[in-house]
Amino acid sequence: MKVEQKGNATIIRDTQRNLSSFIEKLQLEHESFKSQNLILDITHDTDLTIKEIKLFSDLSKIHKIHKKSFVIVAQDINFNEVPIKLDVVPSILEAHDIIEMEEIERDLGF
Repeated sequence: MKVEQKGNATIIRDTQRNLSSFIEKLQLEHESFKSQNLILDITHDTDLTIKEIKLFSDLSKIHKIHKKSFVIVAQDINFNEVPIKLDVVPSILEAHDIIEMEEIERDLGF
């Protein structure tokens, strides 16, 4: 797991290409990230299924309670099948755009 701060977000990359261990590490270390906008880069995992993406649902829900963004960057998936409660985009740039829009919404009281 590689952590990097960029702008108003923290990017966490899965470097081991093992999604279950990545999620486990995130759950263990979530307390230290809960006050930051998160971008989870899992683009190295090219065999992802929607079922595996849904494994992030609980973390996303907990994170959004703290009024911070939680965006997953994944490729080669059918984005139409992703649950509406999860923010999943194909690039880091789009993840930053989502965070920027959500921060504006929070500032406006939405």
